Amino acid sequence: MSHQSPPVETGAQLIAHSLRSLDVRIIFGIVGIPVIEVAEACLALGIKFVSFRNEQAASYAASAYGYLTGRPGVCLVVGGPGVLHAMAGVGNSMANATYPLLLLAGSAETSAGPTKGAFQQLDAVSLLAPHTKFAVRPPSLEGLPQAIWDAYRLAFYGRPGVGFVDLPADYIQGVPREVVRIQRVGEQPRVPGDERRVTAVAEALKGAERPLVVIGKGAAYARAEGVLREFIDAAKIPFLPTPQGKGVLPDDHPLNTSSARSAALAGADVVLLVGARLNWILHFGEPPKWSAGVRIAQIDISPEELDHGTADPTLSIHGDIASVIAQLKTQLSNYHHVSSSWSNALSTSAAKNLAIARVKASTPTNPLTYHRTFALIKSTLESLSPGGAENLVYVSEGANTMDISRSIFTVSQPRQRLDAGTYATMGVGLGYAIAAEMAYNYTHEAVPSTPSIRKRIISLEGDSALGFSLPEIETMSRYRLPIIIFVMNNGGVYHGISDNTPTWGADWWDGDKEGKRRDVLLTSTALGFETGYDVVARGLGGRGWRVVDEEGLVEAVREAWDHRDGPSVVNVIAASGVGEKLEFGWLGKEKGGGSKL
Repeated sequence: MSHQSPPVETGAQLIAHSLRSLDVRIIFGIVGIPVIEVAEACLALGIKFVSFRNEQAASYAASAYGYLTGRPGVCLVVGGPGVLHAMAGVGNSMANATYPLLLLAGSAETSAGPTKGAFQQLDAVSLLAPHTKFAVRPPSLEGLPQAIWDAYRLAFYGRPGVGFVDLPADYIQGVPREVVRIQRVGEQPRVPGDERRVTAVAEALKGAERPLVVIGKGAAYARAEGVLREFIDAAKIPFLPTPQGKGVLPDDHPLNTSSARSAALAGADVVLLVGARLNWILHFGEPPKWSAGVRIAQIDISPEELDHGTADPTLSIHGDIASVIAQLKTQLSNYHHVSSSWSNALSTSAAKNLAIARVKASTPTNPLTYHRTFALIKSTLESLSPGGAENLVYVSEGANTMDISRSIFTVSQPRQRLDAGTYATMGVGLGYAIAAEMAYNYTHEAVPSTPSIRKRIISLEGDSALGFSLPEIETMSRYRLPIIIFVMNNGGVYHGISDNTPTWGADWWDGDKEGKRRDVLLTSTALGFETGYDVVARGLGGRGWRVVDEEGLVEAVREAWDHRDGPSVVNVIAASGVGEKLEFGWLGKEKGGGSKL
């Protein structure tokens, strides 16, 4: 549908035209005085505006859209409290380093001064400058286009992060003396690695007895999947994806060591870290999770990410991942790794862990457990999906929900699994799901061409995690987004207390058992007993199912799949994990502790 451009008569229209020049197709946010005029000007140019119920969720959505598309997602909010709420997305974007975000926020008139107490007055530039890559208030209304161009460019050039532009009310409502035109920002230049460093890494891999490639979400963001697969297939080096590095190479690839994660990390002697950081997700590269003598080579687009912790500074390569891997592939053209002892050790560990996982996934349970629930959801969804798993995009948040689901819901394509990420941010789930729906099925910017089959977005939520963004179900309903949400409802944070375990005892409940616990006895992790998230979903315009057994779960999945006119919420009453080890084992310091998969 074509849109005739209205003349640029106001600052709001100048902002809208600038965004269209950048090829922005969608904006996430919440409007109010004065930015409603900006949103309406964008709509007049054919830019879709998705209005959320909370700026946190809107900022999370915009940042995830940036990850999925490779260009900054745009978030528009009001000043003052709108900016404060959106700071959640700012922190999440900066910490994840692959979630570029352009944040635009209204503010008081420039004539108000810093101390007048104007409507929603906040010195947002001073607040955000330490927490973004770039924060600016243009010196004049006419300077808006250049400021927006700079912030947009800096948000995804180099290390991705946040660009912020402050929009005073008098700029938005004013009449520009001249209209400055800007051009679309070109793709980030491909930076090859220093050949001497590339040679050093190649030699280290050749000399390794137990090499390993760790693939992070930076590789997914860099669209390096093609060259990485060629490299792994040729060199025959085992690889381990991080949670959001899954799918860069298919999960069912024979060299994937996800099922032997602990053994791979502890046994490797030379590791190539591709678009990942030695943070808590990878146990900082330190013993006992890693071998004391391991040599860790690192590839990253951001030089400040190199040489941290136990990474070998002589093997650090600054450059674009796809370019550097192509260089390594050339250097190793006559090499492929052969090590029966290393392969056997990984295969033995994987077989042991997979056997345990298969038992958990295949054993009928009552009440429902995480492993069994996810196995049933996975098999049912894949049987319903044209093309199977390839057309399913998963979002997950919540400790057990996220940790267990990543080993059960396999993916074959990059950027088809999103989770709480580096910052371990709870509340991202529904915003991410909306972003995925828009990136895959509306603008199609997450895929190289318009797909013939709609991808279904599946959100796997812990009950605590869902509470952070629950009203966004209404957002999904308003825009008729067919997102399917599964809530693992165990009545609490982490283990939960959903099934009235003996730890509590029957006398600890009020007689009616309708969610009325005696508050003096509640632990800090307690949530409402069997909260009716399905009822809430129906009240917010979606559909909802409450399931307590396997037959009901499978039927709910099928009915949710058939519902295409808005969101579906499947409220799974799950067993608590009281008395069991927490599955979310990333922070475990004991050798062998935590999740093995």
